[in-house]
Amino acid sequence: MSTPSIRVVVSEDDFDLGTEAAALEAGPDTGAVVTFTGRVRDVADGLRHMQIEHYPGMTDAALTDIAQQAIARWPLSGVTVIHRYGKLRPGDRIMMVATASRHRDAAFESAAFLMDYLKSRAPFWKKEVTNQGEGWVASCDSDEAALDRWGKP
Repeated sequence: MSTPSIRVVVSEDDFDLGTEAAALEAGPDTGAVVTFTGRVRDVADGLRHMQIEHYPGMTDAALTDIAQQAIARWPLSGVTVIHRYGKLRPGDRIMMVATASRHRDAAFESAAFLMDYLKSRAPFWKKEVTNQGEGWVASCDSDEAALDRWGKP
């Protein structure tokens, strides 16, 4: 198996799902690619937008570290983690995780691992701006519980 690729992107710009998935499919060792894309949803019936903030150096390092942990745990040929920041409206893509492996189990499990980490530990701060005002989004107990299954990274 060749050296796994890691692609981490933190950007205000949108991304193309097909292009990102195709890049992981190109490897000769790849038998499975799993992708997950998160979108901004209007859970408050009146979300105008979500404002996502981060510290660039810290965020890139943290996402690269968790991608390296996934590669150490599973036989992966590639990992892609994309997360947007800035002003995002309901329906906008907010993030993508994609993993590639010879076999589907490793691709599915590693993608779930990365998603659980992103929901609870990635250094992003999210503020919802609604018709009723604005407020910072707190982490959920269910996100913490999901991370427990992996032995907190």
